[in-house]
Amino acid sequence: MPPVSPTPALLTWLATLSDLARLRILRLLATEELSVGELALILQLPQSTVSRHLKLLSDGGWIVKRAAGTASLYRMAVEALPRIAQELWEATSHGLGDSPTFDEDDRRLAEILAHRRTDSKAFFGHIGGEWDALRRQLFGESFTTQALVTLLDPKWIVADLGCGTGNVTEHLAPIVKQIIAVDREPAMLDAARRRLGSFSNIEFRQGELTKLPIADDHVDAAIMFLVGVYLPDPAEAFGEIARILRQDGAALIVDLTPHDRESYRHTMGHQHLGFDEKQIKRWAKAAGLANVRYQRLKPDTAAKGPGLFVATMRKR
Repeated sequence: MPPVSPTPALLTWLATLSDLARLRILRLLATEELSVGELALILQLPQSTVSRHLKLLSDGGWIVKRAAGTASLYRMAVEALPRIAQELWEATSHGLGDSPTFDEDDRRLAEILAHRRTDSKAFFGHIGGEWDALRRQLFGESFTTQALVTLLDPKWIVADLGCGTGNVTEHLAPIVKQIIAVDREPAMLDAARRRLGSFSNIEFRQGELTKLPIADDHVDAAIMFLVGVYLPDPAEAFGEIARILRQDGAALIVDLTPHDRESYRHTMGHQHLGFDEKQIKRWAKAAGLANVRYQRLKPDTAAKGPGLFVATMRKR
């Protein structure tokens, strides 16, 4: 008896589920009704690419579309699929497991849904939803940060570790007594000097973050933004932070949450694919830093990179 060949329909369904982007789309549309633009923001893919996948899914009967004003909203049509396709999706979705990519999708989806509740033009017509856009139009983007940093003690000496071109230092220099800006790369320090030449309270020093050119117990606060992923052993940097901090000094670290973008190792020179709360707390404890607080930052749906966290800690 000759072997039974799979039906063309089954082969088509299997082909549909063999693409990660389409799996991500179906996973999202199985829980929420979303537009092309919203899916593009969540998936961090071009809208044209998402539209192409949506057409294939629609032609295959996996999703349905409805009009909502001038927009089209999509949802997964599990109940309309043949039984064998439903079972295939059930098995596939249960087998997806945990993934940093899916975690990022879920966080961006939550942000999209939160935005809906305040987006007056797209959804409910409440005037309050227009406030963010009006505020940006009247006052710009940076005033919130400028106002918040005035909470810092003006007598502080702050170390900006891995200062790069001086983005963070630029915000802090008008507020604190002194900033010691450290970076390994001379080109970065040169760019920071040009950018921050109008400030007289910044001292630029070249050095490794695992052997900082700063004396013991010298600074009131240390900050490290998007640097740990480049270090072979971030634990060494935590030890150096503890060494240079005064008693009760504060450290603030911003870096990537765990993700699975392996290409970053080659395209950006990353040594690590993000850090979780357990890693940060373990390194802090070993360095003698306490009161550790780890918090994921609210995702920006327009951003293309992985999620970020902020961690704060003190030297006790």
